[in-house]
Amino acid sequence: MATFLTQPASTEASQKLFDADLDEIGFVMNASTLWAYQPETVTGLFDLLRTTKNHADLTFRQMGILVTATASTLGDAYCSLAWGNKLAGVSDAETAAGVLSGDDERLTEAESAMADWARKVVRDPNATTRADVQALRDAGFDDAQIFAITVFVALRLAFSTINDALGAEPDAGLRQIVPEAVRDAVTFGRPIAE
Repeated sequence: MATFLTQPASTEASQKLFDADLDEIGFVMNASTLWAYQPETVTGLFDLLRTTKNHADLTFRQMGILVTATASTLGDAYCSLAWGNKLAGVSDAETAAGVLSGDDERLTEAESAMADWARKVVRDPNATTRADVQALRDAGFDDAQIFAITVFVALRLAFSTINDALGAEPDAGLRQIVPEAVRDAVTFGRPIAE
């Protein structure tokens, strides 16, 4: 088992999670097996993330930057690999590896401000300042977007925290689909499952 918990009983709702994985990536993710204990919870969480994404008017690339910056700052190898791969798909492997390593040189000013904000929220939300929020405004985000971006980061942080705490290993299948530069940038967290 690629988590600390035993396999949950199969239900119609958990099978929907597994089928979605099979359709999207060709294998059932270890995280989906874990969330099969409460498929309605993860579905609700992803619904909240979609709502928040829409409020912030985030592109898929911006979502990838936020998730990889959040996951890598937390030290979550699983989401770093999965979303590093997705970010590489809409940019390139070097850009994704840079975000994972905290190097935002290949990002636009707005993207860099988002990544920096995500890292600050993960590291110490009580240490953020008005100047940090102003940096997001200066990069072109209004206050409603800043709120939505912050909610998005916090929800992704919750998802990663649950997966990490319960031992979800990055899927063995990621080894074949994640670019080498992205794999090399993920020097933290749990290793990819065998």
